[in-house]
Amino acid sequence: MRVLVVDDEVRTAALLRRGLTEEGYAVDVAGDARDAIWRATEFGYDAVVLDVLLPEMDGFEVCRALRAKGCWTPVLMLTARADVQDRVRGLDAGADDYLTKPFDADELRARVHVGSRVLALQQRLAERVAELQQMMANVKHLRGLLPICSYCKRIRSDSNYWEQVESYISDHTEAQFSHGICPCCYKKVMAELGLPAESMDTP
Repeated sequence: MRVLVVDDEVRTAALLRRGLTEEGYAVDVAGDARDAIWRATEFGYDAVVLDVLLPEMDGFEVCRALRAKGCWTPVLMLTARADVQDRVRGLDAGADDYLTKPFDADELRARVHVGSRVLALQQRLAERVAELQQMMANVKHLRGLLPICSYCKRIRSDSNYWEQVESYISDHTEAQFSHGICPCCYKKVMAELGLPAESMDTP
């Protein structure tokens, strides 16, 4: 799993990198907002640990920029500010979690792990949606006009062959047929065979 740490304080970034690396993550570090946005949108990270106080752009602006670019990697914001307003502002900017400094290393790792789990669930959901869309695309259906003979009622197929209606529909839809005989045809067939046409019960 890959994590992007965004912090302009070299010491803090080194501590974050070491702690997450010990947990088994591959960690990249960005020291400014522009580098962070570029990395997060170009590479497939499982989580972004984002400091709020950055030069040029703060963490809130970075988070909003990521979401505007369609990057939905889980973002854990780090800040020395513990005000409720700042927490709300971070979540409104698109952050998934919020942790105040000084932070506990175990809690940080646990929160990053939760974010990566959420991303994995989102990816699996997207795969299932794609599978369902493919299944729907493969469902047979009929569209447009069907050329049918006025006398024998055969349908002209896509290969310019004339075939029975049920054969054509079976090839182009999921419909199945159960054959029977209608009252009119029953009388006609019985007459052709020279047999008396008895009454036929119909539903």
